[in-house]
Amino acid sequence: MKYFTFIFIIFIYSCNDKVNINVQKENPFYNKAFDYKDANEIDSSFLYFYKAKDFSIQHKDNFVVAKCLANLAIIQETKGDYFGSQETALSALDYFNVKDSSQYQYLSINYNTLGITASKLNNFTKAIEFYEKAIKYTTTLDDKLIYQNNLANNYVKVKNYKKAVRIFHETLEEDTLKDKNYSRTLTNLAKTKWAQNPNYNPITEFEIALKIRLKEKDNWGLNSSYSHLADYYTKNNQDSALSYARKMYEVSRKIESPDDQIEALQKLISLENLQKSKQYFQVYQKLNDSLQTARNKAKNQFALIRYETEKNKADFLKAKAESAARQNKIIIRNIALIAAFITLVGFYIYLQKRQKRLQQEKLLEVKNTELKYSKKVHDKVANRIYQLMSQVENKEVIDRDSLLFGLENAYETSRDISYDNKEINENQSFSEQLHKMLDSYSSDFVKVIFYRNNEKLWEGISFQNKTEVYLVLQELMTNMKKHSQANIVSIKFSREDSIINISYTDNGIGIDQLSPKNGLQNMENRINSIGGTIIFDTETNNLLKINISFPV
Repeated sequence: MKYFTFIFIIFIYSCNDKVNINVQKENPFYNKAFDYKDANEIDSSFLYFYKAKDFSIQHKDNFVVAKCLANLAIIQETKGDYFGSQETALSALDYFNVKDSSQYQYLSINYNTLGITASKLNNFTKAIEFYEKAIKYTTTLDDKLIYQNNLANNYVKVKNYKKAVRIFHETLEEDTLKDKNYSRTLTNLAKTKWAQNPNYNPITEFEIALKIRLKEKDNWGLNSSYSHLADYYTKNNQDSALSYARKMYEVSRKIESPDDQIEALQKLISLENLQKSKQYFQVYQKLNDSLQTARNKAKNQFALIRYETEKNKADFLKAKAESAARQNKIIIRNIALIAAFITLVGFYIYLQKRQKRLQQEKLLEVKNTELKYSKKVHDKVANRIYQLMSQVENKEVIDRDSLLFGLENAYETSRDISYDNKEINENQSFSEQLHKMLDSYSSDFVKVIFYRNNEKLWEGISFQNKTEVYLVLQELMTNMKKHSQANIVSIKFSREDSIINISYTDNGIGIDQLSPKNGLQNMENRINSIGGTIIFDTETNNLLKINISFPV
């Protein structure tokens, strides 16, 4: 049968042109997405990250899926698609494994993106939650310092200045390089103290941060410093405020940040004279309109890329499903043919095995029958004859009629053993029959004492269980008579909590008198058959103790 099964498996696999093997494949889109990103071709980068994500989902590479989604979320956030970015970054969390520390850096970046989008959408409480998780999973000091600044800035937005100041101080203590990260933290700390206390003078910290940023050529940082200095001087020194606003506008154009350009233009509109203010307002209006148009276009473009990618994927899956359906029809036809062949072969083998099994069952039945009758001869004839021999040996006066009756009974039992004659009479008192059997082993040399054997003791016990107990005790007494050399035998009966207990003791040679050949295994089997236990115990003073118990 194994041979035919093997042929069947080979046949089924041969029906397929290719066998799918789950081997990790290199993602052909992932590196291209970064190449386009580095070339500032954002639309192409977004498309290839999306394709790389689908490819990794197909090949069950969850970490690459998570990284693709995290990059997609960053692109959407930088283009102003905050809701789309938030949705993408949240879906990335389903693919990260928080138990794998090698993924923590990307996980922290993704939480930072979620913090940025939540803050942009004015959900500052949620942003705080995301930034705290970004800090929890980050593995580099630079990123940690950035995330702590973002976290503290959002505490400022919910007016929890005390918490923000504490975080900024902790960040300054961790940053020993006094580079652009240090200047960022110092500026934010001064701005927060000023927001907390309008009489606080933040100029010293602002100027220290500005010097560091000029030295580091940190244009993004300079843009921030000029903005804060312009805000501070607006009330008490408008010339200085105007100077810093102009510098902010110049730097924001250099770094191509439309949001910062709009902010700088707002300052210039309020600080310049009327004529220049009008000029700046026109630039502001044009830039703001183009920025909103660009962001709406980016949102639509991202949606279109997703739609086209999903449509192509759906078309591919549909074609693949149709091809698979055609192949399945061929496979089903081949399976039907092979199944019919195997069924015929299997039925033939079944018939052969069945015939062999029936022969074995017949042999086993014969053996069991032989064992059954051997056991009956031992229990009902041998023990009965030995009981009669004991009476002849131990009684001075022999009742000839009683002896003849006993022998005749043994003869009838041996002749009619196939009819399963009973050892005891169901219609007579069991306690009396048991008393008579036990007493028959008494003699001038052996004293048999038994206690509490009365009819009340045996109430509720089935006839079958009584028979098994009778035969076990008969076996014990015969074994004692043959082998134990005992002269005192004590049997005590008791009944407690629906349990019958029988305690047998003799002063013979001990446990050596018992062996499987003498019926030990037979006794255990009988007691087990009625749900009971039999325990053999030999004491040091040559006493054999046997405890029998079984449920009512």
